[in-house]
Amino acid sequence: MPETPEQKARIEIDRLLGLAGWSVQDVKDANIHASQGVALREFPLNTGFGFADYLLYVDGRAAGVIEAKKAGATLTGVEVQSGKYAQGLPESLPAWRRPLPFQYESTGIETHFTNGLDPEPRSRPTFAFHRPDSLRQWLDLLPVSTSHALGGGAPGPVAAFAPPTFLALVRQLPPLIETGLWSAQVRAIRNLETSLAADKPRALIQMATGSGKTFTAISFIYRLIRPQWASLCAVGTGGAVGQLCHRGDRCPLSGFEV
Repeated sequence: MPETPEQKARIEIDRLLGLAGWSVQDVKDANIHASQGVALREFPLNTGFGFADYLLYVDGRAAGVIEAKKAGATLTGVEVQSGKYAQGLPESLPAWRRPLPFQYESTGIETHFTNGLDPEPRSRPTFAFHRPDSLRQWLDLLPVSTSHALGGGAPGPVAAFAPPTFLALVRQLPPLIETGLWSAQVRAIRNLETSLAADKPRALIQMATGSGKTFTAISFIYRLIRPQWASLCAVGTGGAVGQLCHRGDRCPLSGFEV
């Protein structure tokens, strides 16, 4: 029999998960310690929650779910369904946190992701599934006393405050030191950080020639790189990139390379 659109989508999702380093398994053959990341197909949840199309385990603990849809299906709004699955894990199973923090919706062509560790989680497009070690890095930011729920008993306490994801941390940046900055530079840096804190990941700073664009860029890059919250990718002409790096060398930046 020909494959249904749903089956084709799951075959592609299986392939994408494999490329991202996940071991994709059927529930009947499950070995959650076979790899750092294990994706279990058609996992039965608590009564009333149905089946998760994929349950994601990271280092032996449940961390997320994937809701699969056929190609062409609209993913907007599907996060409500995957969010329900994230709450239905049986209490006897080990989990990093309850509800499960990571939720995906995917057709195999388009994928959306919600990071439940953000202060205000929202679904957004992503070009691929995250690698298990990437999710583990986020999970390591959970407070020790609230990082997991043990199997064989009641789930552990839920974190009382947001762990330091980029969005959470950018809302806690220290005050800007204005010494040596012009008023236009101060305004540009503050407006950028306000935009990032509002969960708007794309921004454009427009400044006139001679107004201190390069030093402005160095200043906000330093504020994001210093606590290792972000990395720098400079794109432009060779002269512009060289100027950026040259002036960066005059600031106390670490990991700043031409």
